[in-house]
Amino acid sequence: MAVAFTKEESFETASETLLPDRPISPHPNLVTEAGLKALELQFQQAREAYDAASTIEDVNERRRQTANPLRDLRYLAARLRTAQIMPNPTSIDAVAFGTTVTFRRDDGRVQTYRIVGEDEADPKAGSISYVSPVARLLMGKAVGDAVEAGGQELEIIAIA
Repeated sequence: MAVAFTKEESFETASETLLPDRPISPHPNLVTEAGLKALELQFQQAREAYDAASTIEDVNERRRQTANPLRDLRYLAARLRTAQIMPNPTSIDAVAFGTTVTFRRDDGRVQTYRIVGEDEADPKAGSISYVSPVARLLMGKAVGDAVEAGGQELEIIAIA
């Protein structure tokens, strides 16, 4: 009877540790220099978490604790392998990867975002991915240009 419980526990533990891979975007993996450094740091942190969890003596607990870092390592290794560093923009005449764009919405809200790679995008911190719908609409546009997004007009008021 104890063997049955052990096998069941091992089966449950195994199913907990078979995490699906994090999805990888089909878009080119464009990054800023800061974005590449952030990916490298995240990889190092995942490696440290995996190494620390690997020292756990209980095999079932070790499997549980290494599952997330191992999944992150696979994802981050793929992203680092495919990273394409984009040079800083040489002109601010038009919205491009790496520029910071400020636009006004119909309702009067003014928003400012830096256009960056997918892994470094954080709208709350003021950056959006170059493949986001808003960024795609704004790319190539100049100050004074307007685009329609979600039923609203966005007018570009500054590019830096």
